[in-house]
Formats: sequence, structure tokens, C-alpha cells
Amino acid sequence: MSARQSVILLVEDNPGDARLTLEAFGVHGTPDRVRHVGDGVEALAFLRREGRHGKAPRPALIVLDLNLPRLCGREVLAVIKGDAALRSIPVVVLTTSQADEDVLAAYNLHANCYVPKSSDLGAFFRAIQSIDEFWLRTARLPLE
Repeated sequence: MSARQSVILLVEDNPGDARLTLEAFGVHGTPDRVRHVGDGVEALAFLRREGRHGKAPRPALIVLDLNLPRLCGREVLAVIKGDAALRSIPVVVLTTSQADEDVLAAYNLHANCYVPKSSDLGAFFRAIQSIDEFWLRTARLPLE
């Protein structure tokens, strides 16, 4: 699957952060490939193709916030990495937390990468560009 075909699942509850992330991916030619859900329960429904997500594509990459309603990002990450059908999908944690314990917890749950959100717009856009460049253009990802 080429970078142009790869779907990114963005799991973000903050509408402003979601809009900014979609815009940042758009700068690099990927906005139409980003699917957005606003909480952990919805993320798992998307990944399992349940309910209204019955025809959801399998994402090549998941960008996951930690602080989510209904099911927090750590719980979502644990489910993804504990599910043989989902664990091969790379998960990039993109969150405001810079706490060492959150970084350690995410990696202990087998996150593939932990990226703190920057309050500097330029730095934020560069971080999204780096995610897009590495995970969708440089790294070879497994097929479904």
C-alpha cells in the first residue's frame, strides 16, 4: 500500500486539536486519508468494523491521544496491542502529556512512538510531517 492509499486513524477528542492535526496532515497531501474518531470506544468500533464502521478501511497507522472520554488512550492501546488482528498496526501516541510516567506506560503497552504535542504551531506541523514521512513514506508497514 503506498503512502497515497494508506489510511490514518486519528483518535482525538479535542475538536481544535483534531482540526489542527487534520490540517497538518493536509499540508503534506494526506487529509483525505485521515479518518477521525473522538473517543476510545469509537476507535475500537472503527478498528473492529462494528456498527456504522462496518466498511471502515484497515488503517496503516493509528495516531492516538491518551486523554480520551469513555475509554482512555492507554486502555485503547492495551486492547490494540493485545489483539492479534490489530497489534501489527503501528500506534503513534500524540498527546499533551510530557510526564515520564505516561511515556513509560505507553511504551510498556507497546506504543510504537510517543510524540508530545507542541503548543508552537510550527513545531506541531513539523511533528506531523515527521510522522507522515517516517511511518507512511519511509517505513515498510505490514499488509492486512
